Amino acid sequence: REGKKRQIRRMCELVGLKVVGLKRVRIGRVALGDLPLGQWRYLRDDERF
Repeated sequence: REGKKRQIRRMCELVGLKVVGLKRVRIGRVALGDLPLGQWRYLRDDERF
């Protein structure tokens, strides 16, 4: 149980905040933009992890 979501939730709990939801907006340097849930796309030539 060491996921980033869990880590963020625990850090927020320690300062009295309740996390209602989390949304990934990028992976590494690749911004997800308006990519719909469950969809994928090919990386552009200038995108790397």
